[in-house]
Amino acid sequence: MKLVVGLGNPGKEYEKTRHNVGFWCIEKLEDKLGVGRPYKKWQALVTDTKVGGERVYLIRPQTYMNLSGQSVKEAILALGAEPSRDLILIYDDLDLPVGSIRLREKGSAGGHNGVKSVLQLAGSHEFPRIRIGIGRPPFDITVVDYVLSGFPKKDRDHVTQAVEIAADAVLASLEEPFPIVMNKFNSRPSIS
Repeated sequence: MKLVVGLGNPGKEYEKTRHNVGFWCIEKLEDKLGVGRPYKKWQALVTDTKVGGERVYLIRPQTYMNLSGQSVKEAILALGAEPSRDLILIYDDLDLPVGSIRLREKGSAGGHNGVKSVLQLAGSHEFPRIRIGIGRPPFDITVVDYVLSGFPKKDRDHVTQAVEIAADAVLASLEEPFPIVMNKFNSRPSIS
């Protein structure tokens, strides 16, 4: 079993914001896997399918970013999942250039409140994650305003490609151990 969780904020007003690239990746995976309509469960929108005989849950928490851990914890408890083995978390990262991705096996929240919530409530720091770069805001824009705004036209193609590559990394991790996938995808040149 795999729980693939993309972080974001629910609602039309947040749909195209930088903070929602985790949701975009889940939507890309849903397209690639040809899953049905999402259903509501665990305070999230969920789709599920089987890949190579393994049940895969694609999860978009609907708790708003800073409370994402509530949804993830519910899914983990309901399914008897082990985070280090069963969870993959996808989210935006200010510290990566726009359009780049980075895979990690474990780590801290790095200042990301959604990740911090998941770490606190999942009870583990040791689970794979895929970070999609959104870059840093200019000096005259706050971080909150930046992550809750959309990408300028010049960045959209880079981000779209990064989401596609991140989805491919998830699919690869369903067939190969995460460290092998991490080595393959982290060694790719940056898109931007």
